[in-house]
Amino acid sequence: MRRRFDASGVAAVALAARLVVVAWASARLPAVEDGHYYDVLARRLAAGDGYTWLWPDGAVTHAAHYPVGYPAMLALAYRIFGASGAAAMTVNALVGTLAAWAAYRLVDGEGVARWRPMAAGLLVALHPALVPYTAAIMTEGITAALLVAATALAARARDADRPHPWLAATGVVLGLATLVRPQSLLLAPVLGLLAAGASVAWKARLVRGALVTALALACVAPWTARNCVRMHRCALVSVNGGWNLLIGAQTQAGGWEPIDVPTECATVWDEAGKDACFERAGMRLIAASPGAWLARAPAKIASTLDYFGAAPWYLHASNPDAFDDGAKIRLGVVETVACRLLLLGALFSAARAPGPRRLARGIVAAAGAVAAVTVHGWLGYLALVVVVASMGPREWRRVPLVLPAGAALVLLTMLVHAVFFGAGRYGLVVVPLVAAMACVSVAREPDPSRRS
Repeated sequence: MRRRFDASGVAAVALAARLVVVAWASARLPAVEDGHYYDVLARRLAAGDGYTWLWPDGAVTHAAHYPVGYPAMLALAYRIFGASGAAAMTVNALVGTLAAWAAYRLVDGEGVARWRPMAAGLLVALHPALVPYTAAIMTEGITAALLVAATALAARARDADRPHPWLAATGVVLGLATLVRPQSLLLAPVLGLLAAGASVAWKARLVRGALVTALALACVAPWTARNCVRMHRCALVSVNGGWNLLIGAQTQAGGWEPIDVPTECATVWDEAGKDACFERAGMRLIAASPGAWLARAPAKIASTLDYFGAAPWYLHASNPDAFDDGAKIRLGVVETVACRLLLLGALFSAARAPGPRRLARGIVAAAGAVAAVTVHGWLGYLALVVVVASMGPREWRRVPLVLPAGAALVLLTMLVHAVFFGAGRYGLVVVPLVAAMACVSVAREPDPSRRS
């Protein structure tokens, strides 16, 4: 009973913190940057105009450059409550609350001291990188929440006598996450494989991985079919992969840079056709100089994980008078300190987990801890992946699921943005799971509250 009360309390704190942001920001901060487009697309969906774009000359075309999931969520709220910044931010607040509740559930378990899941839930509930981002009409906070929720469901499937309903729920949540951020699909087979106890054979694990992935794809399939018809290209979710690949092939610093549009693409106006043209141009650039492209991967990963800064950037971009340079710097400092401390905690938890190569894991974790207190924080995240990977598959089946799942998400984030390009807001998706990893129990602890 106490555990249910604790989880409800965590959710209440998370919601209250986010609603404070909504109350402050809704009248001050208009949608900007990509958020402007999400808002416009959501308004058109809510008005019954479909996922389309109205051009200045009056032409209306079907759209798929931006993933549909987040605008569809906003459109539902707009349809019921009216289109407004307050409605959009409240959607963010509700989904963000789910992340805190899921973090609590991920860390909780039989024999786990009561303070650990409370700490995990409250860290996500009050995290300075997540709470202020409630005001942003952007996808990264929503994606982070859905991924931690899917991980919590997979952990429940691993412990359940009847795992299939939980596996199905995991696949559905990942399907929704894929509609919001397509690369979320990469986590589906991983969570399916991990969602099984130590006694489950590898064949059954593979079946679970395939099941979760198939369910996620089934959720996405109607939209893919729509793209085949409306966009004349069977894109899984969106038609922006070519744009991102070309940016990643051209960037020199590792982050976003304006595209140098290839001559053959300059007069291609069809949205899907232009993306395909950019994809061909990007592949051509990479093939012409693969070494240089690979050499930029560390800079892309550093741009993604060294400093997230999503909330400071967005709040300042939306209204520099309401959130000036000083506020941007102060929030950035607080956020970075919090993220690095939680990274240190995650490294410590992974290093002290039972299993083989504990000395080697300790050495790598120590090196990662040194990196975590320098400007090269991404090396600390890389060390976290190495430490968990060195446990080996046998131990992944025994330790709390959040450890291998969190490390997998960090690794997938690194790989995706090494291919494309980096940005701090893209790394935000790892924040809740790293926070939970910092609080995880790697050994059974006596807890008198279990008798309550």
